[in-house]
Amino acid sequence: MKLKTSQTIRIGFAFLSICAFWQMYNNVIPLMLTNTFHMNETFSGVIMAADNVLALFLLPLFGGLSDKCKSKLGKRKPYILCGTVSAVFLMLLIPFLDNSYFANPKVSTQIFFICVLGCLLVAMGTYRSPAVALMPDVTPKPLRSKGNAIINLMGAIGGIIYLIIASVLYSAERTKGLEHVNYVPLFMVVAGIMVVSLIIIMASINEVKLGEEMHQYDNAHPEENLEKETGNGDVKLPAEVKKSLGFLLCSIALWFMGYNAVDTWFTTYANKIWGMSLGQAAMCLTVATAGAVVSYIPVGIIASKIGRRKTIMGGVIGLAACFFVIYILTIVCSSFNPILYIVFLIVGLSWASINVNSLPMVLEMCKGSEVGKFTGYYYTFSMTAQIITPIAAGTLLKQISYTTLFPYAAIFVVGSFITMCFVKHGDNRIEAKKGLEAFDVED
Repeated sequence: MKLKTSQTIRIGFAFLSICAFWQMYNNVIPLMLTNTFHMNETFSGVIMAADNVLALFLLPLFGGLSDKCKSKLGKRKPYILCGTVSAVFLMLLIPFLDNSYFANPKVSTQIFFICVLGCLLVAMGTYRSPAVALMPDVTPKPLRSKGNAIINLMGAIGGIIYLIIASVLYSAERTKGLEHVNYVPLFMVVAGIMVVSLIIIMASINEVKLGEEMHQYDNAHPEENLEKETGNGDVKLPAEVKKSLGFLLCSIALWFMGYNAVDTWFTTYANKIWGMSLGQAAMCLTVATAGAVVSYIPVGIIASKIGRRKTIMGGVIGLAACFFVIYILTIVCSSFNPILYIVFLIVGLSWASINVNSLPMVLEMCKGSEVGKFTGYYYTFSMTAQIITPIAAGTLLKQISYTTLFPYAAIFVVGSFITMCFVKHGDNRIEAKKGLEAFDVED
C-alpha cells in the first residue's frame, strides 16, 4: 500500500490557495479595520469572527452537499471552481474600497466594504470543505496522516509565499511614515496564486476516476471501517467511538481557541507591544510557518510509527510551553527579543504535529461516502472556537492589556491536552516495517 505522492501534491494546491488567502485575511483585515476604518478592538474582533460564524453553517452544509454531488467533474471540483472564481473577484474589491475610504471617508463606502467582505466569506465557505475532503476521498485511511502531511505542507507553502511577499512589499523601510498603506499589490499577488492553483487542480486531477478506484479499495478492505451498519442499511458509530469523537472535537475547539487568538491578533500585538511593522511581524510568522514546513513530512512519518494521538499530545505540550515562554519574554524584555525566532520555530513544529493528525483522526471514524460530512464536523468545532476567540481575546486586549494574549492562548491549549487524554479511537493502525520499506511511497 503506497501513497501517491505527486497526486497528493497536485490536490494540495487547493489548500495552498486557501491558506495563502486566510493568512493574508487574518493579517491585513484587522489592520484595515483599526487603521483605516478606526474601529475598536472589540468591534474588529466581531468582524474577524464573522468568517467563522458563516463557516459554522457553510462548511458542514457544503461538505454534505458535495458528498451527494454527481457532476461530471466529480463531487468536489465544481465547488472548488465556482468558489475560487467568486472569491478572487470579490477579494480584489477589498483594497480599492480601503483606499477609497481613506481618501474620502463615507459611511456608504464602509457599509459596502463590510458587505463585500461578507460575500467574500460566503464564497470561501462554499468550497473549503470540498477542497479539504478531496484528499481523503482518494487516499486509504492508513495513509491519510502522510497524505494530510503533504496537504498541510502545501498549505504552509501557500502561507509562507504570502508572508515572504508581505515582508518584502511592506517592510519597515517602505511603510515608515506612511499615513496609509496601499494593499492592492498584495491582494493581486494572492489572487494570482489562487487562480494558478485552480488551473492545476482542474487540469490535472481526474476526480471521477480516482473516486472509483477508492471505492474499489474500500470494498476490498472492509476491516478498516469503525462504523457498523444497522438493519436498514444506515451507518452507526459504536457508543465508545462516539465518545472518543466527542472528546476529540472538544480538543480541536480548545487548541483552535488558543492558536487562532495568536494568529488573529499577533500583527496588532507586535505593533502595540514592540512597535513592529507588518513586515517585521510577518517575519515572525514566517519563521513559525517555516518550522511547520520542515516538520510536516517527518510528523506524518512519526505518526505512522507511534500513532496520531501521541504525536498530537506531544505537539500540544510544545505549543503551550512556547506560548508561556513568549509571555515571559514579553514581560522581561522591553523590545522584541531575537530568541523569540527560535520559539516561533518550535510553535510551527508543534502546530504541525497537531494539524497533520487531527483531521485524519476524525475521518478514521467515518465511512468513505461521509468524508465531506465528517470534514464538516471538524470545521464546525474549529470554527466555533474561532468565532469566540477573536472577540474574547480582543476584549481582553482592550480592557486589560495586550500582554494577556499569550497566557490566554496557553490556557486553552493546556485544556486540549486534558480532553485528548479521553480520546481512545481514531488512531492509525501502526504497521511495523523494516529497512527501506518504511519510506515506501509512489510518485
